[in-house]
Order: sequence, then C-alpha cells, then structure tokens
Amino acid sequence: MTKEWIDGLTQEAKTKQWKKKVRGLGYDSQPCVSCTTFNILAPIYKRLDEEDQNCRESQYRANWLSRNQRIIDRLLADHSSIICLQEVWLGNDELVDMYENRLGDENYMSFKLARTNNRGDGLLTAVHRDNFRVLNYRELLFNDFGDRVAQLLHVESVVPFWQNQKRNIQQQSLIVNTHLLFPHDYSLCIVRLKQVYKILQYIESYQKENKLGPMPIILCGDWNGSKRGHVYKILRSQGFVSSYDTAHQYTDSDADAHKNLLRAASLSEDNAFALLKGDSPGDYITYSSFCQALCQLGLLRHPDCLSSQETEDLWIQADIDGNGVMNYEEFQQRIWNPKSSEQPEENFEQVNNARKTESGPVKKAFGFSVKDAVLFPPEMEKGMWPENYSLSDHAPLTVVFSPVRVPCTQLVC
Repeated sequence: MTKEWIDGLTQEAKTKQWKKKVRGLGYDSQPCVSCTTFNILAPIYKRLDEEDQNCRESQYRANWLSRNQRIIDRLLADHSSIICLQEVWLGNDELVDMYENRLGDENYMSFKLARTNNRGDGLLTAVHRDNFRVLNYRELLFNDFGDRVAQLLHVESVVPFWQNQKRNIQQQSLIVNTHLLFPHDYSLCIVRLKQVYKILQYIESYQKENKLGPMPIILCGDWNGSKRGHVYKILRSQGFVSSYDTAHQYTDSDADAHKNLLRAASLSEDNAFALLKGDSPGDYITYSSFCQALCQLGLLRHPDCLSSQETEDLWIQADIDGNGVMNYEEFQQRIWNPKSSEQPEENFEQVNNARKTESGPVKKAFGFSVKDAVLFPPEMEKGMWPENYSLSDHAPLTVVFSPVRVPCTQLVC
C-alpha cells in the first residue's frame, strides 16, 4: 500500500466534507463564491534527500508528475470560483500544460506569470467561467532582490448578485495573487514592506485610472509571515481583514507583541523617540533626524531597502499636521502605536447621516462577507501536520464569501 494511495484515499474521504462548503454558487442556496490559495511547492525546490541538498524532485518526472496530478485533483474537488497558486513550476512546459488543460476542461480561465530573471517558478490564477468573467488582467513586476511578481484580475460576477424589476447588478471585484519574499534576515523585512507598498499603490492607481467605484479587493498569496509581522499590520491599517480570522472569530490581539521596526530593535518607547529625535534642538523629530535614525537601524543602507521617495512618503504619513516636525503625540499615533485606518463601526451612522445631508442618500454597493474559511487537511487547523499529507509544504486555504449590500464606507475585504 503506497503512500500516494493512502494520501489519495484520505483526500477522497475528506472531500465529501467539502462538497457542500465550497461548491461556489451552491453554498446554502445563496449566490456565494469561493477562493482557494495554495503554495504548491515547485519541484525545483522540493528536496527528496535532506542530506543531499542537490537531490530535487524536479529530477524525477514520475514524482513531480504524480504529486501535481494529485494537487489538481484536490483543486478540482474543491471546485472554487477562484484559484490562486504560488510556486508553479512554469519552467516546465509539460507541467504547465497539465494545469492549463485540466483546469480548462473544467471551465477555468488561467493566467500565469513567471518570476523575473528566469527563477523557474511563478504564479497561476484561474477563474471559473461559471462565476466570473475577466474584464482586465495586469501583471506587476517588482524587479527587486527576490524577483517577485503579482497578478491583478478585474472580474465581474456572471450571476447577478441583486435583481429587481429595473436592473440586474453584476458585482465587480479585484483579485490579487502574489508570493512575497521570505525574511531570511532582518533587512529583507524592508523588501517585503516595499512589495506590499507597491501592490497597494498599483491597486490604487488602477482604480483611479479606470474610474472604479468601491468594490471588494481579495488579496491572495503566500505572504511568508504571520499576524505579528509588519506586512499584516500594514494591510490591516489599510482596511483589509483576514478571511480566516473573520471566519473563526479571531482578533488581532495575538499580534500586539510585535509593534514596529523600532520594537524589533528592542527599543523602549522613550528610547525610540530619542533615537528618531537625534540632535534636534527641540522636543520633536525632524525629517533630517528621522532619516539619520533609519540609517542607524540599517533601513537605508541595503540597495533593496527604502528609497528616498518611500522614506519621504513615510515621513508625510507620520507628520500628521504637516508642519515639518513630529512631536511625541504624532510619534505615538503614527509610529509606536499606529491605529487602523478603518473607521470605527459606531461612527458609520454619523458619517452616513452627514452624507445624506450633503449629497442625498448614501450610495450602496456590494461587498463580501466571509461565511467560512478552511485549511486542508482539517488537522492543520489544530496545528498538526498529518504524516500522510504530501501535496506540499503548505496547506491550501479555501474561503467562501457571500455578497452583502453595504454602504460604500464599509467595503473592506
């Protein structure tokens, strides 16, 4: 009895639990959509012998072919509306054809993007034609130390989310798939922040360029970090929420132990302010002392760290009143204990009433609420790695969303 047979049998049994959960439009008889994100571990990186670092799965066709066939079986069993894959071995035409053909046979439209400098692997995003039509596709090349890339898809629902006598409403959404650099050392944390910064900038410019109204934005990928990291905090500060945390009613409290770059340098609040203040004559931080402190922390030395423009952008965000200096209160609010830019829920009614007075009723749009988010195999949710799981060194995450009609100010996904 081979390991592959056991693995396949286990997956077949567990698939039955999934069919009612991730059948896209069939979930609870509501017009739901689902999304699966999965780092499938490229064969060029998968080691078969820990003692021999040069022995990779890519050298043995039968091995990588069998594993990737089982990965596709898993994906097709979930039947997600959106599939976002990372570490796809795009340097191998046979493997690429297998993914595109099998997904195509199941009515998926696929988009692939290789990492720069011929790294060998890359991203693949597939959208089911029964759920979405693709209005636009864009590629984002970071051209950085890690040769990372990102995909952006602008999609529209095939089935109307809202119908009345006058019109049908097809919801538009933005989908991003990426794979951030792994922070092998501290300086690379800044590269990761730059990657997220570029993604957020690109989304904003795309929305402005195409004059798009409020819509859900689904960020998928291998973030190579945790809730305690700065990438997570940046995304939360921009109004994004974790689908998995939302489904399982987790909060951000576990992330409080890792405040920011200054805390990572083991500085107290007062010492951090003193470091940024430097030789400033008053009890405040100047732009010059701010830059000097970043140099001391090693954040401006590495060629892939903060650029002069990005440093200036950070300063502009921190200098709340724009008077050219940062006092202790601004330091606390924007650097030491940055608050989420999300508007508190209790203030929505006041804002909406004000808008009604100024410009009539508040316009409403569709967002997504999270109905479920599940890791496979289920043991992963308990922090256990099953011995018979060999699809990848990562677990696929599938999230089920349902459309909700909300005020535009509440569209955070």
